[in-house]
Amino acid sequence: MTDTAIQVSDSRRLDAIDRKILTVLQEDASLSVAEIGDRVGLSSTPCWKRIQRLEADGVILRRVALVDQNKIGLGISVFVSVESGDHSEAWLRKFADAVSAMPEVMEFYRMAGDVDYMLRVVVADMASYDIFYKKLISAVPLKNVTSRFAMEKIKSVTALPVPAA
Repeated sequence: MTDTAIQVSDSRRLDAIDRKILTVLQEDASLSVAEIGDRVGLSSTPCWKRIQRLEADGVILRRVALVDQNKIGLGISVFVSVESGDHSEAWLRKFADAVSAMPEVMEFYRMAGDVDYMLRVVVADMASYDIFYKKLISAVPLKNVTSRFAMEKIKSVTALPVPAA
């Protein structure tokens, strides 16, 4: 790999312009192609082709609107750690399917270390969390579930730090 490009796949690399496009889009995906091009030093057509290639290569997964959870009544964030007594493929598949179907779960990770799974859950209130918790523990047998309630959000970003070459 050279100093000026980041490897995306066997045949594609991210150059400095691609990285600028990603940075701009992560800041504001509602910009027109012309505005993005102006910010990265390209005309509209080559900028559009690069964006299409980044999408086709799976670098850009999708473009979405970010919503303030508090303004839509989802004021509680809970970090839930789960320990399992069963580590079989069948158990994991059933657990992953059940958790993935729960709209309250914003993020779901299989972990290394002292817990097996970590979930970030958003709910309106404690009663809503209790309903979620009962649904979670009834999905599959679990060894331990620990809930940690966020008191204050200090930092939350969606933009990844696009690495320099």
